Amino acid sequence: MGFSRRLQDHPRLLAAGYKANLWVAMRSKFAIRILGAKRLARWLYAPEEFTKRRIFDCKMCGQCILHSTGMTCPMTCPKNLRNGPCGGVRANGGCEVIPEMRCIWVDAYDRSQKMTTYGDDLHILQPPVDRQLEGSSAWVNLMTGDDKVSTAGWQQSPKAEA
Repeated sequence: MGFSRRLQDHPRLLAAGYKANLWVAMRSKFAIRILGAKRLARWLYAPEEFTKRRIFDCKMCGQCILHSTGMTCPMTCPKNLRNGPCGGVRANGGCEVIPEMRCIWVDAYDRSQKMTTYGDDLHILQPPVDRQLEGSSAWVNLMTGDDKVSTAGWQQSPKAEA
């Protein structure tokens, strides 16, 4: 088992790191006003990508919901499912598409059970991915609110808006 897998299996620690980063990001919105979102994104993208790819095999969707999925990136699902497993999860927890791979939603559920903060967020219905944000900084999108913009017709669940 690799280092990143062992780290992922300790989601409480990762959630604490996420919470600290969230605190900093929400108090750094002034940087958007001073530097502009594009410049800030150029500065933040590389360290964000480096860290998240190595720890979570992040696909840089631009709308990170790691904290809501047991610190497991749902975009690593071969079907890119963001709201739970498909109907093809095997009895051993294997993926329908790649049988030798464990279903990421089995991992997400197991890990969310270990989280005291954000653990219940697994039950929040997530909006569809905005493909226009792919390859952008989720932290900058969080600070600008771009990660909360949903497609027409999508109604956000009340808890997700909070």
